[in-house]
Amino acid sequence: MADGPSPDGSARRDGRFNREWPGPARADSAPPVLDLGFDSGTLLIVRAQLRSCVRPLGFPEGQVEDVVLAVHELAANAVCHGGGAGRLRIWNLARALYCQVDDGDLPPDSPAAVNSLPCELGHGLWVVQRLADEMQALSGPSGTSILIRFDRGAARHSG
Repeated sequence: MADGPSPDGSARRDGRFNREWPGPARADSAPPVLDLGFDSGTLLIVRAQLRSCVRPLGFPEGQVEDVVLAVHELAANAVCHGGGAGRLRIWNLARALYCQVDDGDLPPDSPAAVNSLPCELGHGLWVVQRLADEMQALSGPSGTSILIRFDRGAARHSG
């Protein structure tokens, strides 16, 4: 797994993120197909809108449900462990769907650690890592941003 969504998939040697964040570097400035703010009262709406957004994009039904489950877990973590609210953005690129969940604002010059989140407590991040084809996290004093990728038609998602 790469350390960051930079064109070469790398982070800087000092552990700070290549500032291609937020969003997948390969998006070529394409706007997200879905951009939603959320809080504890809107998580069910996020799930419904996410499902409606992903279904027509050519993903098998099992993979659609994997996307919904993984993103919901990230959004719930943002609400419970972040500032109580967050933002979801989704990009539909040629071979993959990228979903980014943010629970704060990570300014480009702020110190941030790459892939430093624990996978303990409720094990939700562990589940996300198993469902997504790639997961990248950036966390700093002002928030956390997690980007997950789902490859179109990946074998483990069929069914």
